[in-house]
This record gives sequence, structure tokens and C-alpha cells, in this order.
Amino acid sequence: MLRVLSWCGRSEGAVKNRPTFQKSAIPVSFMIEQLRERIRVPIEPLNTVDASRRLVTEADLHRPGLALAGFTQLFTWQRVQILGNTEIEYLHYLDPEARRKAFWNVIQFDVPCLILTHGNELEPELLAMATERGIPVYRTLVPSTRFMYLLRDFLDDQFAPQQTVHGTLVDVYGVGLLLIGQSGIGKSEVALDLVERGHRLVADDVVVVTRKSETVLIGSGTELVQHFMEIRGLGILDIRSMFGIRAIRFQKRIEVVVELELFDPNADYTRTGLDGNTISILDVPIPHVKLPIVPGKNVTVICEVIALNYLLEHYGYKPAEEFRRRLEKRIAERAREGREGIERSVEYFEHDFE
Repeated sequence: MLRVLSWCGRSEGAVKNRPTFQKSAIPVSFMIEQLRERIRVPIEPLNTVDASRRLVTEADLHRPGLALAGFTQLFTWQRVQILGNTEIEYLHYLDPEARRKAFWNVIQFDVPCLILTHGNELEPELLAMATERGIPVYRTLVPSTRFMYLLRDFLDDQFAPQQTVHGTLVDVYGVGLLLIGQSGIGKSEVALDLVERGHRLVADDVVVVTRKSETVLIGSGTELVQHFMEIRGLGILDIRSMFGIRAIRFQKRIEVVVELELFDPNADYTRTGLDGNTISILDVPIPHVKLPIVPGKNVTVICEVIALNYLLEHYGYKPAEEFRRRLEKRIAERAREGREGIERSVEYFEHDFE
């Protein structure tokens, strides 16, 4: 269940004019299955209802305390409803008639499901009311705060905007490099060389990009392609079978976009790295390096250097800024002392010549 959010036209190259997708709904049965199998949350059904027909449409959760008390004007019934210690104790506090009325205030709406946390129990009469309304009810031993954190993180991922990018994603020294560029320019060959040098392939040809938060992009491959790679003139390679489990990753944060392009003598390429170019993917700015390709250039080593340079900057050291600081200091000193000419890096050459 996907919907097209927009057509992204701000970025360049392989990320231009790519549609942005987002799930509109997921079945409650799928959500519970993933909680059990992937997140390993112990959760059990308390009634027999077809949960595949109930849909979750929002990542936010709701605790219906005010709705139980009778205030339903602003009740966000379309969200997953969490009944913790407070809600269950409130129901136990009421007499049977008031308890049924309070519970009806919630289940009169078409809520996706009810989940009881902290091992709480629901009165058999109330459980029968929920079953009659076709509302699935679940119970978990996990406390409310912890369970809501786990479930919200899962739903945030499910409803996150996604975009496909034509490129190759590689983990180089722990840095996610997204290689983009026109078809046939050598993205897969560079990735293959990086894998042979001990780095890890995430996805080739089609990268599914997911915005996990306002500033984090996670890339992965498709279910069909996974870790297969096409090398023109050679064919399809299975990287996992060829290089082993050490050579692959299933997901990686995208931290730098490296755009490979044929060298254009009239183009303006950065020489100092002070400008800090970025490219926008899903409205998240990512550092962008344009790498001109010429015969004899070792692109693989340059990609490794790009990753190492990113790590240096991430930990607070910026080589370009440091060089500019030294240059400005030296210019000021030479102007003050009236010195001219080029100075050697050492004042005296020792006798190490042959």
C-alpha cells in the first residue's frame, strides 16, 4: 500500500526527477508479526479477530485515557491504542456499568487495535465487546514506555518516505558512499574494486533510500537484486557468494554522495574543498563530491580518501580549513617581515643524498 508523495526535482544527476513514495497503511497482522519476529517483542492475542483487515495508517500512538473518561471530541481513534497501568486501573476503579460505558467510549470508533502493556488483563466482558466490534486485542509483558518506543520506531520506519536512486552504495571505512553517475561510467567497477580491497557492498544499480529522521538517510538494496552486481562485458556476479559475508551489508546510512562524470576541461571543479557542496535527497542535504574521470586516475583510492576525509571532518578536523588558516598566517608574517620568494619546508638539508 504505497502512495506517491511528490516528484523530487531539486537534486542532480541520478537523483533528479525521482518519485517519492510512502506507505499509506499496513495491516495490524503484519505489524504484530514484525514485532514478534524482527523486534522480538513478546506479544499475544487475547481474542480471535481477523487482524489482516484492520489497517494502521499513522506512526503515532495514543493512550485513550481522556476517551475512557468520556472526552472524545479530540480522540485520535485512527491510531494504535495503548492501554497501560493507568488506563486499566481506571477501568477497575469503576463499577461494572460505568466500566462498560467507559470502554464503549473507545471501541465505538473504528480503532485499529488495542494493546495492553505490562501484562495487564482485560475484563472478559470488555474483551467480548471488543471482539463483537471486530477489534483485535493484544497483550505484552513489556512496560508501556519501552513498548511504545519500540513500536513507534517500527512504525516510523514503515511510514518513512522512500526514493529509488540509480547508483551504488558501498560502506568504506564505516562511511556510506553513494556512487552516482551516468550509465556505463564505472560505478559498479569502482564498487567491485572497493569490495576486493576489503570494503562492503550494500546495493548496486538500484538503491532504495529511506528517510529515517529529519537528517538521516538509510540506503538498502531491493529484494530482487540484493547483492548481485552487473559488470559490463562480464555479466552478473554474486558478491556474497564470491567474497563471503564480510563483503556485504544489508543497510547503511548515506553520508557522502560521490558523482562520477567524464572530465570536462571547461567545468569548474573544487580545488580546495572549502565550498562544502551538498546534494538534496528527500530534502536532506548530503555532502556531494564531483569526481572527474580521466584515464589512469585511481578512483578507488580516491573514494577511500573521500571516506577518510569525511571521518576527519566528522571528528572536528577540517584539512581545508587548517590549510587556509596556515596560509593566512604565513601571508601575514611575510608581509610584516618583508620576506619574498618561496621558502623550503626545512631550513637545512642533512647529508642523506646519494
